[in-house]
Amino acid sequence: MHEPERYELTEAPIYEFQTNRRQFFEAAGFIILLGSGSLLDAQTAGKPQARLSVAPDGTVTVYSGKVDMGQGAATELAMAVAEELRIPLSKVRAVLGDTDLCPNDGITAGSRTTPSTIPEARNAAAAQRGGELTPPSAWKILGKSHPALNANSIVTGQHQYPSDIQRPGMLYASVLRAPSFGAKLTSIDTTVIKEESITVVNDNGFVAVAAPTSYAARKAVQSLAASAVWQPSPHPSSAKLFEVLKQTAKAPRENKKGDPETALASADKKLSATYQTPHIQHAPMEPRAAVAEWVDGKLTVWTGTQNPFGVQQQLQQAFRISADKVRVIEPGSGGGFGGKHTGEVAIEAARLAKESGKPVSLRWTRAEEFMWAYSRPAGLFEITAGLNDKGQITAWDFATYNAGTAGLESPYKIPNSRTRFHLCDSPLREGSYRGIAATTNNFARECFMTELAAFAGQDPLDFRLNHCDNPRLRDVIIAVTDKFNWKARRQQAKPNTGIGLAAGFEKGSFVAACTEVKTDPKTGFRITDFHMAYECGAILNPTNLRAQVEGSIIQGLGGALMEKLDFENGRLTNGTFTQYKMPRFRDLPPITITLLDRKDLPAVGAGETPIVVVAPAMASAVSALTKSQKRKLPLWQS
Repeated sequence: MHEPERYELTEAPIYEFQTNRRQFFEAAGFIILLGSGSLLDAQTAGKPQARLSVAPDGTVTVYSGKVDMGQGAATELAMAVAEELRIPLSKVRAVLGDTDLCPNDGITAGSRTTPSTIPEARNAAAAQRGGELTPPSAWKILGKSHPALNANSIVTGQHQYPSDIQRPGMLYASVLRAPSFGAKLTSIDTTVIKEESITVVNDNGFVAVAAPTSYAARKAVQSLAASAVWQPSPHPSSAKLFEVLKQTAKAPRENKKGDPETALASADKKLSATYQTPHIQHAPMEPRAAVAEWVDGKLTVWTGTQNPFGVQQQLQQAFRISADKVRVIEPGSGGGFGGKHTGEVAIEAARLAKESGKPVSLRWTRAEEFMWAYSRPAGLFEITAGLNDKGQITAWDFATYNAGTAGLESPYKIPNSRTRFHLCDSPLREGSYRGIAATTNNFARECFMTELAAFAGQDPLDFRLNHCDNPRLRDVIIAVTDKFNWKARRQQAKPNTGIGLAAGFEKGSFVAACTEVKTDPKTGFRITDFHMAYECGAILNPTNLRAQVEGSIIQGLGGALMEKLDFENGRLTNGTFTQYKMPRFRDLPPITITLLDRKDLPAVGAGETPIVVVAPAMASAVSALTKSQKRKLPLWQS
C-alpha cells in the first residue's frame, strides 16, 4: 500500500509542438541518445556536481538542486555547512535550484530537504574539514535560531522573483485559454493581429502572443479569442463531485492486518461514517511565472518551480533537445505549497521566445492560476469500526476514494484492519498539496476517532491514549492537552463553547492539536484558542520551525473553514480572491505552539505534517459545539 503518491510527480500538460525538417533530425538524434541508455550522462554532461566550493576570501558556497520558496532550506543548508566547517554563518552562501550549477537533489517535496539534503551538506563539509560529524550536544550554529539568509532583500523588496526578472529586449506574453475544461480549439483567425511588433504562435492547439507590453499582449489575445471556435466537452458540476468519484472508482489497492471481516462480524458495537473533502487551490502569492531566453541554441528559463530538474526534462521533451541545451534557474518564488511541480509556464514562455527570437516573460493571471493549475485532490472516505465491551477498537475498515495513500494507515493500536485506496476519475486536474492525502485521510480518521470515543462513552483524550503504543505520538498528545488544559475544559464546559482534539504523524514527525470554538451569529462559530504540539526530531532552526508550523496551521484553517473550488458547466464559479475565501488575520485565533526537541533523533522535515491535524481538531470542536457530527469540509459551508 505504501506506494509513492500518485500526485508527487504530476506531469505538465503535454505540448506536441509541430516540427520543421531541421527540428525533426535534431529530435531523431535526441531520441537515439535516449534509446542508447545515455540519458543520465546527457543530463549531467558538463554539469558541476560539487556540493561545496571555497572562494579565495574563504567564503564557502553550498549548492543544492532543492529550492527555497520561503520554507528556509537555503538558510538551514548554510547553517549545516557553517557548523561542520567551524566557520561563521556569514561566511557561507547558498546557491539553489540552478540545473547548470547544482547537483540534482530531486524535487522539493515530501519534507525531504531536512532528512536527505541537509545530511549530505553536513557530510561534505565534515569531509572538507577532515573530521567527523559534530554531535548535537556540541552544536554551535545548528539548533539555534537564525534569520533567513535573504531576509533583508525580501523585506526591502530587492529580491528578484520570477515575475521580476528582466532581460534585454524582453517581450511579454499572454496565452489563449479554453473557455471551459476540456474544450478543443477547432478554428481561429490569427490574421486579426496586424501589429508587426506582436509575435503570434498557433502550434497544434497552443495559441499565444508575445508583445512589447503585457497590456498589448492581453489585448491581442482578446482579439484572437473573438475569432476562436471551440468544441466544448461535457463536465460535471461540483455539486455532483462525490457521486462522480464513487461512480468512477477503480478496484481498490488493499492492505490488511489480522482478520478484519471476522472481527467486525463479532464486534459488540459497530459504527460507520462517511466524510467528504473538496478540491482546494494552493493560491500562492505569486502565480506561475517564467522568463525564457534562447542564445545560440541553448535555452535558459527562470521560473518558480519546486522541481527544476523535472522542468528541465519537460523542456527537453517539448523542444526535443538534450539536457546540456537547457538551463533552469529557480530564483526563489512567492510560494508553492506543492502547487509548482510542473513546467507548463516555462514551456509556454520558451515556445514564444523561440518564435520571436527574443526573451519572453509570461506571468499567469490569478484567474489562470485558479482554473488551470492543479488542485488538491478531493476525497471521499468510508469508515467502519468495531468495539468490544471494554470500548477497545477490535476491527477497522477504512476506504479512501481519490485522495491518495499518504497517511492512510492508522497510527493507533488496532489488531484487525483493512485499508483501501480507490483511484477515481476526477473532474479537475489534481496534484500535490501540503501534506496531500495525509491531510484529508487524517481528517476523516481523527474525526472518526472522536466519534468512536463518544460511542464508547470515553473522553476523546483517554480513548486515543488507550489505543496509542507509539511513545512519540503519545508525547505530543500529552504535551498539547496539558498545555491546553484539556481535562479541566472538558469537566468545566462553558455554554456555547466546544473543544476538539486531533493527532497524527507523517514524514517521520508527530503532531497533536487542541482547539476551542464559540458560537458566532455571522459564521456559526469562531475560533477562540488553538494549541499545537509538534516533534520532528532534532530542531535545526527553532525560529524557522515555528514559522513552518504557524504557516501550516493558517493554511490548514483555510481548508478546514472556508476553501472549496466550485464549478459548473466546465467553469470555475469562484476563481477569484473575492469569491474564493481564504483566512484573513481577523479569522485567526491566538495560537500556542509547543515544540518538542529530540536531539537524540535525526531531524526530519516540518513543512507538511503540522497541517494534518488542523481540520479534524476544528471539526471535532464544532461537532461538540453544535451537538451534531461535522463530516464535510469546509466547515463554514457544511
